[in-house]
Amino acid sequence: MMAAKSGNSTQNVFLAQHCHWNRQSHTRFSSNSCALRMRSTHPLQGWRLAWPDKSAMQLHTLTTHRIDLGNRASIHCHAAQCTSAVSSFKKVDFLKLQNGSDIRGVAVAGVEGEPVNLTEPVTKAIAASFAAWLLEKKKPSESKRLRISVGHDSRISAQKLQDAVSHGIASTGVDVIQYGLASTPAMFNSTLTEDENFLCPVDGSIMITASHLPYNRNGFKFFTNAGGLGKADIKDILEHAANIFEKVTDTSLKESEEAANAAISKVDYMVVYTADLVAAVRKAAGNVEKPLERFRIIVDAGNGAGGFFAGKVLEPLGAVTTGSQFLEPDGMFPNHVPNPEDKAAMKAITQAVLENKADLGIIFDTDVDRSAAVDSSGRELNRNRLIALMSALVLEEHPGTTIVTDSVTSDGLTAFIEKKLGGKHHRFKRGYKNVIDEAIRLNSIGEESHLAIETSGHGALKENHWLDDGAYLMVKLLNKLASARASGSGSGSKVLTDLIEGLEEAAVAVELRLKIDQNHADLKGGSFRDYGEVVLKHLENTTSSDPKLKKAPINYEGVRVSGHGGWFLLRLSLHDPVLPLNIEAPSNEDAVKLGLAVLSAVKEFAALDTSALDKFVQK
Repeated sequence: MMAAKSGNSTQNVFLAQHCHWNRQSHTRFSSNSCALRMRSTHPLQGWRLAWPDKSAMQLHTLTTHRIDLGNRASIHCHAAQCTSAVSSFKKVDFLKLQNGSDIRGVAVAGVEGEPVNLTEPVTKAIAASFAAWLLEKKKPSESKRLRISVGHDSRISAQKLQDAVSHGIASTGVDVIQYGLASTPAMFNSTLTEDENFLCPVDGSIMITASHLPYNRNGFKFFTNAGGLGKADIKDILEHAANIFEKVTDTSLKESEEAANAAISKVDYMVVYTADLVAAVRKAAGNVEKPLERFRIIVDAGNGAGGFFAGKVLEPLGAVTTGSQFLEPDGMFPNHVPNPEDKAAMKAITQAVLENKADLGIIFDTDVDRSAAVDSSGRELNRNRLIALMSALVLEEHPGTTIVTDSVTSDGLTAFIEKKLGGKHHRFKRGYKNVIDEAIRLNSIGEESHLAIETSGHGALKENHWLDDGAYLMVKLLNKLASARASGSGSGSKVLTDLIEGLEEAAVAVELRLKIDQNHADLKGGSFRDYGEVVLKHLENTTSSDPKLKKAPINYEGVRVSGHGGWFLLRLSLHDPVLPLNIEAPSNEDAVKLGLAVLSAVKEFAALDTSALDKFVQK
């Protein structure tokens, strides 16, 4: 057997254009140039070499036990007969596709300066790598084939990528269950549902989505029954996908597509998911069939995947959904960005609520893992207000519990949770996965937490398996409406808005983005992260000597300081060369004072673009 070599000298021992791979069906192929033979019909034989331990995995290392959009196999051939199979596909930096715990890239051409990097071959390699990762984690018996569900939102590249994902998965000997148009929460839920009629539970799941990003983007979110994959897992999968991609040829792609058809099934899983949501509301109302009868509730899906909520959830519960808008899937998003944080999107749902005299408005992002609401008066229930509302609901059920949020939540929210509701506010890092993982960690050390929620509209509850689910958040609101009516304690959205009475909100709330010029000589060849950390340390030292400013005693991200009746937080972006600055204050004058405090500390850093802050303090 050839010895594995590293770097550019690595030989491609998988001769896809000369050798076929042996699938689990035990079909045997032969070739004139070499013979390919599985050590066993079990796909995990030789697996430790195919998927190295994390400590040993290197992007430029390849062993003769590997996967090439096919089963793990060992190649036996003479060195003289084996020549390198050079991929005809364009070089791709797979690690640049990582976006925290997600994968995102450009899937559609047409936007200047944004070349396509999420191609079908790249997608197949990523899907095959995830399947390989899952096989290593699950270690199934020889008699069991693993199953991975695949769904997508309304993006115009969805069908193309779903086919590519399916082929990549199937080529590893894993079965594929296609759901078609689906939501991200439903995909995770499919790993928990026990119903063989719907081929559930699946062992893993892939959602094809790029959340609220423009039409030309797309990406992937990955799940097992333990939840969404973390950053380290995504990095490993991308590194292994890069190895797979380097060895892909037109021939191997064609063969993987031909082999995939037998391993693909199609299921309407959204029937199961929506039925569970309906059942939850009925249960909250004492098993009343139509607990929302005569409620007028409007849904704005932003032409994403959330249009199902009106017809499949609200209407069976008796609600009137007339006036709901943008329910039809349209990956060009012609009406507004499907994003509960977007001002135009919130204006659209607010206007619809007022025009239709609705009791409540509900808006989702593209893949339905984020949401927000609007009450009958047109008051937006998003960001800090949504967190306050969800905290009130959860603390009714679990008095004293800890509410975990991201770092940019307001001081007024802390006071509301702790003084008004009697809970504990644990402010953590930005990133929905960070917030959820922190809540799980707190529970593991004995500190009870039942809610993890970001200002972006991402929210997860312990009762719902820590599933990041915008639809379930809205179900919690519906539960309150239904139970209040059933008990005669109130009706309409006033039941909800009364719960956040007393929430103090800042008169001024802004976020400014201070960009780091990575090409500036001030970086001296270092990384933008290192430079950003130096900026933050200097700000921390500077503000600590100002008697009018007080550093937050507990803080997990950036530099958070109170003063002038408000606060500011300067932190390093999770992914980009940017230092976002959040300021909240009771007046513009006080906000400017906080801005000047930051500006005086960071102005000496030449690679930092402070133009947004300069403009703000000159108001």
